[in-house]
Parts: sequence; C-alpha cells; structure tokens
Amino acid sequence: MRESRPAQGASAMPLPGAEARLRQAEQAENFPVALRVLPARVRTRLHAVYDVVRTIDDLGDEADGDRAAELRAFADDLGTVWSPDGTGPRAPVLRRLVPVVRDGGLPQEPFDRLIAANLQDQQVTRYRTWDELLGYCALSAEPIGRLVLAVFEVDAPPGGAVERAADQVSTALQLLEHWQDVAEDRDRGRIYLPLEDLDRFGITNTSDVAGAAVGEARHDQGDLWSASASPALRRLIAHETARAVALLDEGAAVVRTLHGWARLAVAGYVAGGRAAADALRRAEWDVLAGSPAARRRDVIRHLVPELIRSAL
Repeated sequence: MRESRPAQGASAMPLPGAEARLRQAEQAENFPVALRVLPARVRTRLHAVYDVVRTIDDLGDEADGDRAAELRAFADDLGTVWSPDGTGPRAPVLRRLVPVVRDGGLPQEPFDRLIAANLQDQQVTRYRTWDELLGYCALSAEPIGRLVLAVFEVDAPPGGAVERAADQVSTALQLLEHWQDVAEDRDRGRIYLPLEDLDRFGITNTSDVAGAAVGEARHDQGDLWSASASPALRRLIAHETARAVALLDEGAAVVRTLHGWARLAVAGYVAGGRAAADALRRAEWDVLAGSPAARRRDVIRHLVPELIRSAL
C-alpha cells in the first residue's frame, strides 16, 4: 500500500528519517517484503530493491514540483549504478543498490520500466480497456516479479514459463492494490478501472473525473465521489477482483517451479494477494469508505496451503 509522504529527487539531500519512512511503508504492504526467516543476504537484497522501487513510486505520486523531471533525474542517477566507468550514484537509496547489483547481477531494464510507468502516470490518467490496463501493468508490475526472481538468482529465461507466471502474479498484485486504492487514486486524478467496464456496470458521471489532472480534486461527480460505494460500483469491484484472482491463480504455478527460500518468499507474495482479495470481500467491495486492508493473519492462513500445494 502506498504511504503519503514527501519524496526526494536524485540530487536532493537525504531527508531526516528517510529510512524509517521506507520501513513504515514496507510494513503497510499487503505481504512481507522480506520475511524475517530469510537469510540476511537475501533480506538485504530485497530491502535494497524495494527501497528503490518505493522511491520511484513516491517521485511519481508525491514529489513537489515537476514530477517528470524528478523521475528523469532519478533515472539518470540510476543508470550510474551499472556504469562501467565506476561513477557512483548520488542518491543514498541507489548507493545501497550498488553492492546488490555487483553481487548478484540485477538487471537495469526492470527499473527502467518502472520509471517509464511513473512517467506514464503523469500523462495518462485512465485506461479505456482491460488490455490497455494490462499494457500499463507490463511497465508497472511485471518488473517487480522479475526483480524478485533475480534477487533469488532464479533461472528464468526471457519469455519462458517461469517469467510468464511471475508476470501474472505481479500483475494480479498490482491490480488488487489498485482496487483497494480506488479512492486514493481518484484523489490523484487517476482511474485504473477500465472505462469500458465503468460504462458496462453503469457507473455514473465518470468522464469529468477521468479527465482530471493529476492531483486535482473533483467533487460531486457521481458514483466514484460518493462517501461509500454504490451497488453498481460494488458489483464492478467484485468483477475486477475476480479477474485479478484468476490471474493470481494461474501465475501461482510459479511457486512449484521454485526451491528453497525463493519458494517461501514467492508463496508469501501469492498469499498476500489472496489476503488482499479477502479484504475487498470483507469490505463488501466498498472501496470508497477507505482502502480495505489485508490482515497478516490472512496472509499466513493462505501461505500454508500454498506451500503444501507447491510440494505436491
């Protein structure tokens, strides 16, 4: 889940308490980013990757001023992590990534795609179809799963079954987060619910909201601006959640292909997605009264059978 807090650009001085804010954001996720039982080396690698991903998202969502310029500056600094001439990044969060890249050969391309997704967020505030939304997830979600595989040094050839399944899990997790955060995204001027589905389910007065500039508040615009979700919106959220869970179910096959700590961690991410779907159901699909939060006990409840199924 995203936390509302200041972000810093690549050239900014470190903000007081930056590490504490990153850890606070991590605690608010639907699933544990780095399980405490994981080896220290793996936890360090996951934290380093997560902190960069979180920073990119914060620059796209929270930075003051020209967010696109901040993202491009961070992208330039990011590139120095892989620079052959030995120049290092300025941002502390990127300096912590350097030894991880040198130790395990993390690729730059997934990070570049995350930058591209956040740049797209500055221009594109709605998606007409489900396929268009999945195209966005190819930038915003799929890189996460590929980075996790790289952290655990999993052999996942490009376009192969393992990578495809990881992409499905990552996309499902991203979609479930969007459905939890409909009100939060709406307040930023963004709608991730496909517009064709809004029309199909009879969600009223969405055109002005969908066209709002990022960060512009809009009021009295029908179903999406009510204090609680209408019956039509609840039906839509139930429908979209089912779609996301179907992706999660299909992608969960990746857990069986993994071994050791990688299997445990990815099973935990799948379990976190199932717990997020539980939260949406528990809220009776009302995503306007607040963001339905996944419960850690539900993550554990789903994790055990996920591991059992992977062992069969």
